[in-house]
Amino acid sequence: MSCDETASLKRLFMTKVIKIVVVTMTMLMAVPAIATAKGNANVDSFDWTPVINAIIHVESRGNAKAVSGKSCGIMQITPICVKECNRILQVRKSQKRYTMDDRFDAEKSKEMFLLMQSFYNKANDVEHAIRSWNGGQKYSRRATQGYYEKVMRQMK
Repeated sequence: MSCDETASLKRLFMTKVIKIVVVTMTMLMAVPAIATAKGNANVDSFDWTPVINAIIHVESRGNAKAVSGKSCGIMQITPICVKECNRILQVRKSQKRYTMDDRFDAEKSKEMFLLMQSFYNKANDVEHAIRSWNGGQKYSRRATQGYYEKVMRQMK
């Protein structure tokens, strides 16, 4: 075997080794993301404060008495949201329930937001949280784009 053939075989071997290493590293890096996507993330350990504060600013400028149509309070919570929070609590076998008046309570409003995230957003995806707060769980990216941009500006 000539020197050129040996060098060529070494390059081929190294290329294959590098590909294997890259694929392995990519898979190892994806494991936490896959685990999170499957719901192993802990919403309690995620700091939603900047998102909540930005949503509050966009929705009501912090006015706990704000009303717009059927939406009320600092986070402009709808009756549908209250009903869904109560459904989640029932599924979780909790005795706690929210009332329509709880929408005017800042702490209870934040609790409802966190409850929704813990149930529907186990990956703690900030974009999903913002868009779904505005457009529901089956939101349209196009329909929620302006809202998403406003909230993101407030977070900066």
